[in-house]
Amino acid sequence: MTKPKIAIITGSTRPTRFGDIPTRWIEAQAKARGDIEVEVLDLRDYPMPFFDEVASNAWAPTQNAVARKWQEKLAEFDGYIFVVAEYNRSISAVLKNALDQAYVEWNRKPMGAIAYGSMGGTSAVQHLRTIGVELQMVPVRHSVLIGGADFFKVHPGFGGSGKLADIEGAIGASAKSLLDDIIWWARATKSARAAADAAKAA
Repeated sequence: MTKPKIAIITGSTRPTRFGDIPTRWIEAQAKARGDIEVEVLDLRDYPMPFFDEVASNAWAPTQNAVARKWQEKLAEFDGYIFVVAEYNRSISAVLKNALDQAYVEWNRKPMGAIAYGSMGGTSAVQHLRTIGVELQMVPVRHSVLIGGADFFKVHPGFGGSGKLADIEGAIGASAKSLLDDIIWWARATKSARAAADAAKAA
């Protein structure tokens, strides 16, 4: 079987976002393994309106051209890792909108998260998992959570170093577990989707 292809989705578009740092770090962790292909998707490159379609693309064709481009890109992947900023105990509005702008492309694929915030993004990840279930994704067990003293140690806006290498001892094992989970489920769900497609074609 070919290597699973996983999208790393940067879930904030703020000019001052911290998200580029964990995005680059988890991308490097994945590429160092050799058993996974990854590509970063930046929501800044997909300036979609707030969802204003008749319905999701499970029920009606999407009219907005950027949203269709987003859907077409998502369809290339076997799973997703979201880089999650926690805003008031939930995910950012732009990430929620990006999730809502597709449906069938998410289905029956694994999802995981690397999250950050003063409390490690835990509440945001729980919300993300609930949304993922409704979109028929498979939320994996492990996440990478950057919070507390570690978050402030590396966040440049608070005088931090900007280097996740400085806290790798705290998050490295979680990253390995997250990637192990994503790869296992990506292979399993890819095989299952292929079998279902073959059965339909028979």
